This record gives sequence, structure tokens and C-alpha cells, in this order.
Amino acid sequence: MTRLFGTDGVRGVANKDLTPELAYRLGRAGACALAEGGAPGRLVVGRDTRISGDMLEAALSAGICSAGVDVLTVGVIPTPAIALLTGELDAAGGVVISASHNPVEDNGIKFFGPSGYKLTDDKEQQIEKLLQNGDAGLPSPVGAAVGRIQRVTDADDRYIAFLKGTIAGDLGGLKVVVDCANGAAYRVAPRVLAELGAEVTAIFNTPDGVNINAGCGSTHPEKLCDAVVRHGADLGLAHDGDADRLIAVDHQGRLVDGDQIMVICARHLKSQNRLPQNTVAVTVMSNLGLHLAMREAGIEVLQTKVGDRYVLEELLHSGAVFGGEQSGHILFLEHSSTGDGLLTALQLLAVIKATGRSLAELAGQMERLPQLLENVRVADKHRVMTSSVLEQSIAEMERQLAGQGRILVRPSGTESLVRVMAEGRDMEQLRAVVGELVHIVEGL
Repeated sequence: MTRLFGTDGVRGVANKDLTPELAYRLGRAGACALAEGGAPGRLVVGRDTRISGDMLEAALSAGICSAGVDVLTVGVIPTPAIALLTGELDAAGGVVISASHNPVEDNGIKFFGPSGYKLTDDKEQQIEKLLQNGDAGLPSPVGAAVGRIQRVTDADDRYIAFLKGTIAGDLGGLKVVVDCANGAAYRVAPRVLAELGAEVTAIFNTPDGVNINAGCGSTHPEKLCDAVVRHGADLGLAHDGDADRLIAVDHQGRLVDGDQIMVICARHLKSQNRLPQNTVAVTVMSNLGLHLAMREAGIEVLQTKVGDRYVLEELLHSGAVFGGEQSGHILFLEHSSTGDGLLTALQLLAVIKATGRSLAELAGQMERLPQLLENVRVADKHRVMTSSVLEQSIAEMERQLAGQGRILVRPSGTESLVRVMAEGRDMEQLRAVVGELVHIVEGL
């Protein structure tokens, strides 16, 4: 059986790759793996706004109940809220139905353990083994032992209360535009900002099941940039479909990515003596400018593979509490067990309030070196990544950069894509390097 779990759960085209049948079986297997050894017999289940979410939630919940485990359904809510509610509701685990920033036809199923952390590789392998074995060994209780579905009616309130408790003071005086990506944050993001005193303009906050991430959100922030300037706002905030990431926009409509947000927050945390070991963890995709800015501030940078799960592993291993990805997945382990776009937004806004400096000024603490990234759709990621032709070409291109830049070619963890990235000071040279490597990848 091909491994189902990628870097962020089980993903695929809904009703084609990720079928209701598979969701049902994942529900049964996941319930048995998580609600074992005396763990409470209930799982928290939530989703984003995709049209396929209803279908998959029904199938997944049926599978969980068929294993004798209760479902606490929280409806449409950001992914990190599931991690929080799993602990607050004393559940054996949580399940999110979402494909994050992917287009509407995709969907995914991601599990959290009882502590609110994403599952370990071993636990995912246990679920896959149970799937491989079919129904052999899985319980099929009858009568009163069948699981129930119970609606949690105060899920938004619980999550918002948590978020508000992560900062001191309020956000009065700040004028903010928030792009909800027509996704899971469409209710809670505008509400928490307004309750903290910010003047809020919400855009892309009218999901219809098919418009999630469509020309909006953290992967398409162009309209947010325009809206910030048009409304004369202090800044803009862009979430993705499940709201576990954040990209910001300054008052001039310029993007502030995850690297710059990490520099802003890390340097502020250090000034407050709240950055253990003066250390942060980032992935290999982070800009060289981040490394230079952290070095200037006396902050050590640990580097991991791409994926917030690897950042989390490094934080737990090293004892550090802060890190993330250029894409805007940022972890504040002081507050949460997973990346949280709304939490990140509040921490960023709190720095702006505390320092009295604009986002543009704070972002200027990091010089972002030119970085060119192209995604190449491929039929077989493994064949591409094991190609000796590609390996030799990358080595040759790196020689051409002569130590003045770097190249990173890697497969996407969630899509049939190979990502080709080059970084350096000469954009024309980067275009030539990336263009040649893209041409090679397309021919493999």
C-alpha cells in the first residue's frame, strides 16, 4: 500500500483520491489508534469551507462512531483551533478536514494527538497499518456502545478567548484589513480583531463552498495590497483556507512574508527576555536575509527540512520556542502546539502597539535578498528527484553562482509539484538558473 500520509496529513482530490470510503476507513482506524489505552473515547472534528467538507465529515464521523468513539463536531473553524479544543475538551485527539491553501477540488484529513500536536510518524504508520489490515481487529460495537455525534456550540468563543489571552492590552488605534481567504477564519478573524479594539475591514469573508483560496488569501495577496492602500489602513493580514498561516501587508501595500514576521517577533521576544536560548528554527526555504538579520541581533538560527512539523520537531528537540516558515506557518510554543495564523497576527500587532513603530519600519530590520521560485507540475516526483541529470545540473548551476547564492530543488509535500528555487543578489542570473532547471525538470 502506498503511504497515505504526507507532510500534512492525507491529501487528494475530494471524491476521487480522497473518497468518502477512504474517509470512513480513516475515521475507524484513527479512532482506534487515538482512543486506546484508556484515552477518552471522543475526537474533535472540524473543517474548512470547501464544498466537499460536508461529505467527508459525514463519512469520517461515521467511521469514528462505528469504532465506538464519540465525535465532538465544531463545524467550520481554523485548524489550530482543533489543536486547542482537543486539549480543552479532554479528547483523545482531533481531526481537521482541510487542504489548507490548495484549490477547492482538493481536500485533506489531518489528525492531532491528545496534546494538540500533530501525530508522530509512528502513530501515522499505526493508522496506515490498521487500514492495510482492513477491518481485522477493529471493533464494531453495537447498541449503546456505538459512538455519538455531539455538536460543540461554543467552539468559536473558546478559541477567541484563548487568542485574546495571548497578548497584553488591546489593539485600539490600529486600522486593519483582513483577508479571510473565504476559508475557515471568515468568522473568527474579524471578530477577534474587533473585540480587541482594532478598526477592521474584512474581505473575502463570504465563503460559498467553492471560492476558498480563489484569487485571495495568503497565496494571492494582491487584492489585499490594493485594499490596504485604498482604505488607508495601517496594515493588512492574509490567512489561507484553514488559517494556520499569515502573510502581512504594510501601509504602502508591500508584502511582509513569514521570514520578516519571524525577524520582527524574534527580535522583540529577545528584547523581552522571552526567547529561550536566543534561538529560532526555520526551514531551508528561509531567505538569507533572515539569517543576516538574526545574526545581527545575536539570535542563533536552526535550519530544518521544509514543513512546519520539522520546525516543531527541532523546537522540541532544542528547547527553543519560536520558529516557522517563509510561507507564514509560524509557531509560538509559549502559546500553542501548532502554527496559527490568527495567533501570529495578534503577536505581530502587539509588537506594533508596544513599539509604536509601523509594520514597514519593523519589516525593514531584514533585507530580503532576491529569491525566485517556480513550481513545476510533474507526473512522478520521485523520478525527478532521483535524476542524475538534475543532480549534475544543480551542481553546475551552483558553481556558476560562485558562492553568491544558493539553489534548492524539492518536491511538494502535498501536490504533484517540484519546486525550483534560486537565491542571490543578481536577479537576471537567478532567472537564467531557474529557467534552465525548470526546463530540465519538465523534460524528466
